[in-house]
Amino acid sequence: MSRIARRFAELKAEGRGALMPFIEAYDPDPATSMALLRGLPGAGADLIELGVPFTDPMADGPTVQGAGQRALKAGGSLAGALAMVRDFRREDEDTPIVLMGYLNPILAYGIDRFCLDASSSGVDGLIVVDLPPEEADELAIPARAQLLDMIRLVAPTTDEARLPKVLAGTSGFIYYVAITGVTGTHSAAKDTLATAIPRVRKFTDLPIAIGFGVRTPQQAAEAVQVADGAVVASALIDTLARSLDEQGRAKPDTVRKVLDQVRDLAEAVRGARVAA
Repeated sequence: MSRIARRFAELKAEGRGALMPFIEAYDPDPATSMALLRGLPGAGADLIELGVPFTDPMADGPTVQGAGQRALKAGGSLAGALAMVRDFRREDEDTPIVLMGYLNPILAYGIDRFCLDASSSGVDGLIVVDLPPEEADELAIPARAQLLDMIRLVAPTTDEARLPKVLAGTSGFIYYVAITGVTGTHSAAKDTLATAIPRVRKFTDLPIAIGFGVRTPQQAAEAVQVADGAVVASALIDTLARSLDEQGRAKPDTVRKVLDQVRDLAEAVRGARVAA
């Protein structure tokens, strides 16, 4: 059983949903980013999404775009993200890590080499935002050979005729994009999600995590009341960005502020189904 499958099974047995915070590798610098990554499990992260900086992040709103620009300025790269995971695995063998990013850096790295290095570094799953299912085999086949979960995005505009095609070959969990648009721009209504998630469940037994528009503890709690996990990205990056000095450098309390926010989110997620 993969780390991702094992973690969701454990959470299901506990009767609660998963919190998945997102951070961008190397934002705002390698040391701060690594400190955040190491601190997330202790703050309540059940799984972690680690963003790979890219120059043209088409699915991301201004907040995540800004994180990517800071990361690239600090030397961020796909190889750097893999190195962070290797460092993380020296202390944590249990927390699943999913790389989230775009296809171009993987192509530049070399697909077979990337899948081998990602697996050996301790990566558990891949979310490649701009890779359509019809063209996925080039990456999906070598990824499966290295026991990497391929996690697909399902959007509100994905109709029932297309859902089976999107979900074919998916493993780990389903990432439900709660809004039409880019990350961090607005939030989905609870009633909308309560209708949308059962529609997806008709086509899969995999866990479903809701992202793109989950910002507050209340929204995270609402997400795990209808799905299996909540992904929080832009809200955490906003906190990080506000904590930086005028030159964009981390302050002594940058890591603490972000991790405190994760703790608040985790508390809400852990109590969500009890409250419901």
